[in-house]
Amino acid sequence: MRKLVFLASLFFCFGNGFGQSSRASLFIDSFVTKNNFNGTILLARKNKAWYKKSFGSANFQQQVPNTADTRYKIASITKAFTSVLILQLYEQGKIDLNKSISAYLPDYKGEGANKVTIVQLLNMTSGIHNMDADLTLESALKSGMPQYSLPHTSDEILTLFSSGKLETEPGKVWDYNNADYIILGKIIERVTGKTFEEHLQAAILQPLQMANTGIAYQHKVIPRLADTYFYRDDIKAMVNDLPAFMENWYASGAMYSTVDDILKFTNALFEKKLLQQTTLDLMFTSGLNEYGYGVWVYKDYDIHHKHYTIIKRPGSIMGAQAMLFHVLEEGATIIILSNTATTSLDEFAAKIASRIVE
Repeated sequence: MRKLVFLASLFFCFGNGFGQSSRASLFIDSFVTKNNFNGTILLARKNKAWYKKSFGSANFQQQVPNTADTRYKIASITKAFTSVLILQLYEQGKIDLNKSISAYLPDYKGEGANKVTIVQLLNMTSGIHNMDADLTLESALKSGMPQYSLPHTSDEILTLFSSGKLETEPGKVWDYNNADYIILGKIIERVTGKTFEEHLQAAILQPLQMANTGIAYQHKVIPRLADTYFYRDDIKAMVNDLPAFMENWYASGAMYSTVDDILKFTNALFEKKLLQQTTLDLMFTSGLNEYGYGVWVYKDYDIHHKHYTIIKRPGSIMGAQAMLFHVLEEGATIIILSNTATTSLDEFAAKIASRIVE
């Protein structure tokens, strides 16, 4: 029986072609060891997972191991969900992507109310003052993070941190700004008459049976949610994440999930179960800084001197690290969820891709 279990495990890890899969598995084990990686990795091809393995601890104090069922904070992968929700409303004729913020939030007080369009929020060319512009580790250690370490409603986050002046002309300059997606979340609420969480559940999570995905709240105990840690160079040690209200990241980064649930979302997206092909084409338009609508889109990504289209959505909030990396032409998906900021997931995913794509 023990031998049969071993063979079944071996097939799951290497069932995609022994040589290719073995290279990926050996590389991952080596990379994990060298970089002290904690988390779960899933590799899939043509919608089916062929590798899934967890490393390290979900809780360092109690030495609780990470497993395939561990839930992780997925940070800015949330933005991909927010983009899909907006684009679904666009398909339903409830949102015009070329209309301004004020068309849907008439009480919005920011300078961009009548100047910034929904498209410019989606592709992060709004020009609105960056809500995290002055936030550094040094300032957070000294004074906290007003945006995130104090309790705020989503309305307060919109008013206090997402309604600033225009720093650049809308549509002209790309700037990664959580404020853009805070505004999109509030537009979703105003158009649907539901909270962002309620509409997320109704439009994506429940239809796809993503029972291990939701919005993280500071006051809510979420079973199997990994604690998060990051490395402080000044004291040369792993430490607990700084105190924060995860819900304050709202539609820009407040979600948690598992690797299997992220694969459900990825499969549904690329199988056109969430959006029509013409709408996906909009979402995957590579604009300034190669950013589409909520995702990066690399049209000529080189792997072994061949060019591929890569759809990538990383996420990072202190120790919460996440990566969704999809090779469009190959139907190959890399999902990495981590609870420690010990390595570059951009580098990790790229190196895995070079070993699973011929």
